[in-house]
Parts: sequence; C-alpha cells; structure tokens
Amino acid sequence: MFLTFLTFLPLVGAILLTLIPRDEEGAIKQTALAFAVAGFVLSIFLWTNFDSTTHEMQFEYSVPWISSWGISYHVGLDGISLLLYIMTTFLTMISIIASWGITKNIREYMMAFLALSTGMLGVFISLDMFLFYFFWEFQLVPMYIIIGVWGGPRRVYAAVKFFLYTAVGSLLMLVAIIWIYIAIEEQTGVATTDIIFITENLELPLAPQKWLFLAFFLAFAIKVPMFPFHTWLPDAHVEAPTAGSVILAGVLLKMGTYGFLRFNLPLFPHASYEFMPMIAWLSIIGIVYGALVSLVQDDLKKLVAYSSVSHLGFVMIGIFALNHYGLQGALIQNINHGISTGALFLLVGMIYDRRHTREIKEFGGLAKVMPKYAVCFMIIALSSIGLPGMNGFVGEFLILLGVFQNSGMWAACATSGIIFAACYILWMFQRVMFQKLDNPKNENLSDMNTRELITVVPLIILVFWIGIYPKPFLKTFDASVEHLLTKVNPDNFRPGNPGSSHSTHAKLIKIEDITRLNQQQNGIKP
Repeated sequence: MFLTFLTFLPLVGAILLTLIPRDEEGAIKQTALAFAVAGFVLSIFLWTNFDSTTHEMQFEYSVPWISSWGISYHVGLDGISLLLYIMTTFLTMISIIASWGITKNIREYMMAFLALSTGMLGVFISLDMFLFYFFWEFQLVPMYIIIGVWGGPRRVYAAVKFFLYTAVGSLLMLVAIIWIYIAIEEQTGVATTDIIFITENLELPLAPQKWLFLAFFLAFAIKVPMFPFHTWLPDAHVEAPTAGSVILAGVLLKMGTYGFLRFNLPLFPHASYEFMPMIAWLSIIGIVYGALVSLVQDDLKKLVAYSSVSHLGFVMIGIFALNHYGLQGALIQNINHGISTGALFLLVGMIYDRRHTREIKEFGGLAKVMPKYAVCFMIIALSSIGLPGMNGFVGEFLILLGVFQNSGMWAACATSGIIFAACYILWMFQRVMFQKLDNPKNENLSDMNTRELITVVPLIILVFWIGIYPKPFLKTFDASVEHLLTKVNPDNFRPGNPGSSHSTHAKLIKIEDITRLNQQQNGIKP
C-alpha cells in the first residue's frame, strides 16, 4: 500500500490545489512544492529498505481490478525500476522549484505537473500489462497540456506532434498486449494480464515473437526516441517550458528504454537476438547523427535536444549488447542522462529568462558577469561528454565495454559519438562563456540566485557521486540484471532445448503461479 500511496500522492496534491483560490499564487506554489518534496523524501525510504540481493519484486501489492478479464492492480519495484522511480520524484521536485517564475495560470500548471508525476510513477511500478498501458497513456495528457499551454510560439504544433507520435506507437502496443492475453490463456488456461506470470510462462515460436517485438519496439522506440523516430523531440523540447524539458528528458524518454527492459527482452528473447544488429546500427546512427546535428545548431535548447538523441543511442546499444556490462551501463546511463541533460535544460532556461533568446551568437563572455553560472555550466558540460570522475564516464565506459564484447566495429563507431559530443559541447561552451563580452545586453546580467542554485547544485552533487562512487547505484540493479540475462540466454532457445521457443514440448506451468493468479482474480491477497 505504501507504494500506491506514494505514487498517487502527487495526484492528491493536484486535486487539493483546486481548493486554493486562483489568486493565492504563493500558497499554490508552496502546496505543490510540499507534495513534491514529500514524494521525494518518502521515495528514499524505498531505496534504504530495498534488498539488492534479490531480483524479486518488492513493495508488491495486488488486488483485482477487472476480475472477469483477469486484470489486476498489481504494482511493485525491482532493481531495474527503483532508481527510475526515485529519479522521477527527484526531478519533479526540482522542476517545481524551477517553475517558480511561472505567471500564467499557475494553479493549472502545478496541477498538470503533479498529475504528470503520478502518470510517470505509475509506469515504473505497473506489473499488469493493462495497468501499464493505462499509466502510459495517462501521462500523455498533462505533458500535452504543459507544452501546448505554457510552451513557446509553436507550442500547439509541438504538443500535437508529441501526442500523435506517441499515441500511434501506443496503439500497436495495445494490439500486441491483446494478442499476448489471448495466447497466454490458450497456453495456460489462465486469463490474465499479469506481467510476472506472462514473463514466466509465455512460450512463443520465433515468428510471432518477431511481430510482437516490433509492435512493442515501435511504441518504445518513438518514446526513447531512436533514429528515425526522433523528429518529434526537438520541437517538443524547444517549445516546452524549462521544467517541461527537464521532465521530458529526465523521465519521459526513460519510459521507452524501460519498456525494452520490462517487455521486449524477457518476453521475446529470441527475437531480441535476431534484431540485435538492426537496433545496434540504428543506435549508432542515432549517436552520430544526433551529435553532428548538435554541432551545427544555433539555438542552445535545440542543441541540447539533439544531444539527447545521441546520448539515448548509447543507452539503447547498451541494452542490446545483451550482456552484463552493457545492461549495467545502460541502466546507469539512464540516470546519468536525466541528471546531466536535465541540468543543461535548467541552465539554458536561466539565461533565457534573462535575455529571452537562446541564440548562441547573442552571448559571449558570460563567465565575466556570471561566474557561478559559468562554473555550474562547465561541470555539467564536462559530465555530458563523459569526463572521468563524473557520472557520464561510468555509463559510457560500461556500455562500450559491453558492446565491444559483441563487435569491435560497433564499439568503434559508437565511440566516435563521444568525440563529436566533446566538439559540440566544448565549442558551445567557449562561444557562450569565453569570447569577448561585446554585446551590451549581456553586461549587466545577474548571476545565479539562491533558488536557481538550489535546483542545480543537487544535480552537480549527483554528477560527482556517481562518477566517483557508483557502487550503490550499480549494486541496486545488479541482481535484476543477472536475472534478466538468464531470460535472454541464447541457450534457452536452441532447437531441441525443452525451454526453447522452437521446442515441441509444452512449457511446464508452475502450479503456484496459477494459484497466485486465481487468488488475485478472486480478491485474495497473495
């Protein structure tokens, strides 16, 4: 129940905001922040009480929802989802602090943000396919509103594009979920959408695995976004308000990578190996393409947006290295990207608030008038290019190590993205911070205030913590990674193996699994 309470706490806050008069802006902001802070503080309890030695779901809770269809409200966390859950509560808190300057429809803005938080948290805890799909679709609406109402000049176009891209992919995922629902009932006699039961008992030949893999792939690849499904992202980032960009980069994109880990790999292991080369090359193209496009950008926010395409390419190639180093690197890089890119969007938003422009040519010499800002920007910029001792290095090193075990060519091509990243990040930093202060509009800019430091300094602390001592993070998902790798072990689907997808033997169904599902459907807590 604690996990449910924590997940719906932001939504409760959003509902309570309706009771505060619209003109009491201070009370609205303080109430929203109080719920966000409470959510983050309580989520730390999950980590401190998490048993990292097991891959089993923890804080698990299950009750029937639509019993006649075998749908239950089943939630829980494992090592793969725990840190993403905590990062969501953390970035929600940071984003609300960063939104203190919002002046338009403040109550509605804070309500949308808190509702969005519940939708994102729900995705990471869902252990029922229908529940997962519900939260997956639910979070689209508040994000659409945030971009469409509080975004830039082309906000409506960007919001509609974001919504349509994601919705189209989601429809194919829904078709795949229905197909799996029918298949698992035919194989086991149990009508259920329980993810754990399906993962343990679903047995599919290679051909349907491929089709189902592609259906889920499209939904998740759009969300990541992978090349060539990325075209919605720059528009959404550029037009979204600063806090919206932080959440979009820090959490929403991670829902795509999480989907691959929760569904594609364990449900379709043979297809995952079959599609490994395709996804590896798409990821490499995304890494290089995103970096090269970032190199020619004149707009700071668009540069950071395209860098996300490059960085998430690293996460994807790490996942589909399908080995321990690659998966560990992908998971830690998920967190790293949320920290570093989220901080970059915050920093870009700060100078936009002062100058109302993001054009690189409009700046120069800012280090002379904004020294604290320059130091913070430098640290985050270096973390984005993977400087040793900072968070980005840990993730990229593990990913490349895992990829190299499969193909030296893939690793070499992916490494070029790191070189290009250094080029566009350092060149941008030089032009903004260290050239002549020859624009009179920049001469009297104020340095970072206390509120702005509060949003960035915690992210900087995480940059060095993960970079210097990543063990607590890696240890959290180590057991879950090992368990996932047993699911995608190629020995499991060799012809003639009783556990093979090509085997003529039916997979044995554990009696306790069926008993547990029957208990859920009859309203008995397992």
